[in-house]
Amino acid sequence: MEPSSAKRNKMDKLWAMTVFVRVAECSSFSRAAESLDLANATVTACVRNLEQSLGVTLIHRDTRRLHLTEQGERYLESARAILCAVEDSERAVRNQLGELRGPLHVETPISFGHAILCPALPSFAECHPGISTAVTLTNQPHNLIEKAIDVAIRMDRVEDSGLIAKPIYEARYLVCATPELAASLPEHPGDLDPMLCLGVLPEERRTSNPWELKRGDETVLLHPQGRLHFNSNDALVNAALHGAGVICVLDIFANRFIQAGELAPVYPEWQTRSRTFYAVTTRARNDSAKVRAFTDFLNEVIDSERKPSSFRAVQVRPLGKR
Repeated sequence: MEPSSAKRNKMDKLWAMTVFVRVAECSSFSRAAESLDLANATVTACVRNLEQSLGVTLIHRDTRRLHLTEQGERYLESARAILCAVEDSERAVRNQLGELRGPLHVETPISFGHAILCPALPSFAECHPGISTAVTLTNQPHNLIEKAIDVAIRMDRVEDSGLIAKPIYEARYLVCATPELAASLPEHPGDLDPMLCLGVLPEERRTSNPWELKRGDETVLLHPQGRLHFNSNDALVNAALHGAGVICVLDIFANRFIQAGELAPVYPEWQTRSRTFYAVTTRARNDSAKVRAFTDFLNEVIDSERKPSSFRAVQVRPLGKR
């Protein structure tokens, strides 16, 4: 295997050729530096190092102008040919990457997959018939490189700083219920009966996550004690749609039902915590046309699920003053 220092030297030589060609084309170190967004001293040093490496003078300089030596003219011709060959090779690779065909492995949290991604995938398959999409639904993230995952949906954090993570949605928790049930709830969330509240179970635990609502300096912490608890947001929403109780769920899972009037938000003036969804890829796969096509599609799906610009919050009944 070629030593890494030798590889770096070859890459440095290609870069030096690029700088030399630009200086020759601009007939000026300063204009070449400006076009390459480099300091004048950097360009000058790059050409000087190239000359020292070759053992010849490529450019004669004086205070007014510069001109190529005979060796410089000959080297310019060769350097241009080499750089063109490199560019052609890179273009061929990009064209190959640009083909929208082949397998695409996607990993997503279970609730996001069930509620958002999977229902939309048939349209992606119809738009890109050459791509075979395999989706893994899991709440236990895998190593993208080890499992050859092209795109992963992550919440809140990314396990490896070497990955490329693009935020696609910041979701906020909403307290909601059917309009009929919402209309019967107390005015203040501190008076809400925990027995009416359905909970979300974190992984490998049997106690539901508490709800935290804030308004100014006031905080309400509520522990759901209803008859149903799930480790799945889409199951939780389904139970609420059947009138089983009040839920606190990320808006991305409830927006469509609020828009349709099947669920109504309550206590909208109270602040809740948020969670961020990311589309994650490895650096090697980030430039793949398949990955770009999928992330573009994902952004379209997310846009369709965003919080409605306005909705009518159901009025809740007063239950004393606080």
